Amino acid sequence: MTRPFAILGAAALVFAAALAGPSAQTQPAATSDDALVKRARGIHERALTLDTHDDISPANFTPERNYTQDLPTQVNLPKMVAGGLDAAFFIVYVGQGQLTPEGFDDAYKQAVAKFDAVHLLTGKIAPDKIELALTAADVRRIHKAGKKVALIGVENGYSLGDASTAIKRVKEFHDRGARYLSLAHNGHSQLADSNNGEASGTWAHNGLSELGKQVVAELNRVGIMVDLSHPSKAANLQAIGLSKAPVIASHSSARALCDHSRNMDDELLLALKKNGGVVQAVALASYVKTPPPPTAERLAALTKLEEEFGLPTGSLGRGGRGGGGRGAAPAAGAGQAGRAGGAPAGGGRGRGGALAQLSEEKRAEAQKRLDDINATFPPPPRANVTDFVDHIDYIVKKIGIDHVGISSDFDGGGGVDGWNDASETFNVTLELVRRGYTEEQIAKIWSGNLLRVMDEVQAVAKKLQAGTR
Repeated sequence: MTRPFAILGAAALVFAAALAGPSAQTQPAATSDDALVKRARGIHERALTLDTHDDISPANFTPERNYTQDLPTQVNLPKMVAGGLDAAFFIVYVGQGQLTPEGFDDAYKQAVAKFDAVHLLTGKIAPDKIELALTAADVRRIHKAGKKVALIGVENGYSLGDASTAIKRVKEFHDRGARYLSLAHNGHSQLADSNNGEASGTWAHNGLSELGKQVVAELNRVGIMVDLSHPSKAANLQAIGLSKAPVIASHSSARALCDHSRNMDDELLLALKKNGGVVQAVALASYVKTPPPPTAERLAALTKLEEEFGLPTGSLGRGGRGGGGRGAAPAAGAGQAGRAGGAPAGGGRGRGGALAQLSEEKRAEAQKRLDDINATFPPPPRANVTDFVDHIDYIVKKIGIDHVGISSDFDGGGGVDGWNDASETFNVTLELVRRGYTEEQIAKIWSGNLLRVMDEVQAVAKKLQAGTR
């Protein structure tokens, strides 16, 4: 199927040349660039491109406002078509709250609303354009039929609830379409410690809780991939050791290149290789490249702006593009703060950022002031596609071509210069081609490795259910 890519004109070729890796250095610039771009387009068109982490808001999945429209979200159907992105895991994300009956109940309701949103899009709003896949075979079939592919991942096992509900909800979530699940997010859950405990050295379980270990076993039994993105290193090593099936890290990069607790260090990468799993390198700028601290002048100007407009300190961001500057604000009630395609408030997560909580008039005034600050005291350079593919290179060299994939974390804070939304997806393939990856290798990176793991997880589940493993 021919994809209507966004036109890569002269300006884009200049950008492409800026991304050139070592393989491009010995080639004549103009002619080789033209030939390389043409070859990359062919590879991109033939590949099945799959992004394993895209946040959503139910407010963007209604008959009136939905992904058939080019919303100010980083992912929607028009942007997927423009960039040649074939498949995406839409995320049932729930922020970490109190480990109480009320907290669990609220988390469960939030999760169900997001499951229902994906089913509404694929079942009623646009079934002719996008279909929900439950198996790797479904992904291949839907893609071959010329439609976009939706899958569902669960970010944070908090929504499973306590011991009275967690195990049965694993099966329920599977039946609702979940095909991976992480046991924690930013905060210790009832199942696992979070990576962010590393900063204080405070842990709730020293890895997995006893309930978390039971949930890993149940995930294996029903055929849901265990996701290592967000839990602590100890929890992840324990999960790898317990899992009878390959695991994934749905959106994590290499810690050796960017020292963030969300990233995978070499010990985790090697354990994942031994397990047969795959790490989906994530194009979230602050996980790709550690930003330098802002200048004192920039810091003072941002703090003053936050104070004048009653915004939380730090909510406008201190590096990158500055918070609140990434796209239009959402419709009212667009979901969880700081997440999911224009969700209000938050700073640094989602598209609307901190400014979205202001009135339209105040938001415009604050945005102009923020633009002036960015012009006068420029933010540090943001990570770009070259930096992102450095992580893919590193993981390939460390654990092999069969254990790496691609994710964006779009509409949840993700994006790098050159891959800021789904319409720019081709630039990732272009950089891989520049670095000398073959078409077969690029196909593995874009989806082959993840689909292989998905197949193996579901094969293990069949054996466990039959009592033969």
